[in-house]
Amino acid sequence: MKRLGVDPPCGVLDPKEAVLMAVSCDSFQFGQEDTNNDRITIEWTNTPDGAAKQFRREWFQGDGMVRRKNLPIEYNP
Repeated sequence: MKRLGVDPPCGVLDPKEAVLMAVSCDSFQFGQEDTNNDRITIEWTNTPDGAAKQFRREWFQGDGMVRRKNLPIEYNP
């Protein structure tokens, strides 16, 4: 699904740090497309000890635990 965007798309947070994420949606013909399964998936993992505060995709490909949260999208036509 290409109609949704998230900014920032990735990042690194310190413990107890929070971030606001902006979700945008390109225009489309609501009702002419199946939107029942539209969702945003947030994935997170703990960073390795001593890692710099710079996002690295390989953290999600190793042996560490990756957590996911699926957020269903409800459109307001």
